[in-house]
Amino acid sequence: MNRARQDPIPVDAADDAAVIKQSVREPERFGIIFDRHAAHIHRYLARRLNAELADDLVGETFLTAFDSRKRYDLTRQDARPWLYGIATNLSRRHHRAELSAYRLRHALGPEPTGPSHADQVADDVTAQALRSVLTTALSELSDGDRDVLLLIAWEQLSYDEVAAALAIPIGTVRSRLHRARQQVQKSIGHTNPSNIAEEKVRHG
Repeated sequence: MNRARQDPIPVDAADDAAVIKQSVREPERFGIIFDRHAAHIHRYLARRLNAELADDLVGETFLTAFDSRKRYDLTRQDARPWLYGIATNLSRRHHRAELSAYRLRHALGPEPTGPSHADQVADDVTAQALRSVLTTALSELSDGDRDVLLLIAWEQLSYDEVAAALAIPIGTVRSRLHRARQQVQKSIGHTNPSNIAEEKVRHG
């Protein structure tokens, strides 16, 4: 006897597109997408904003994804770029919080990782000097350029995945990344973090 509907594909065997397709008729299946990708999206949002806002926006990201799942491009087996795109759009609404997070990381510098000794101090100060320059450079990028750079540098997305995440042509991804890299390199080029570190260690 024929069944009214097909049995769900086993979780381990189903790619994201298959799960999302099934979730249209069986909404509870969308929880699989959350289980697979929530940690990645939370890490991305925490880096861009802060952990507290990330906690809120992860839920909003997946709620938005759930509401729009019928429009998901089923040719894309991995839903992560789609989720990054939603998370990126949500983070833009918190632009001031994002800039504040950059400035706070700039002010605090790296967290201590072990006992204090001369080599560790030198390494920490060098890292803080470089971090300071990079933080300033990131805060000065346009939203679009920064989105592309962070998705590639932090989340290791391919050009094609970034294009899908941000709904832009792949040529735009390339041009934005090139422009962002040039601007960051220009900022770094004006400052030698090693020299800053040496001066701070010598006079600190």
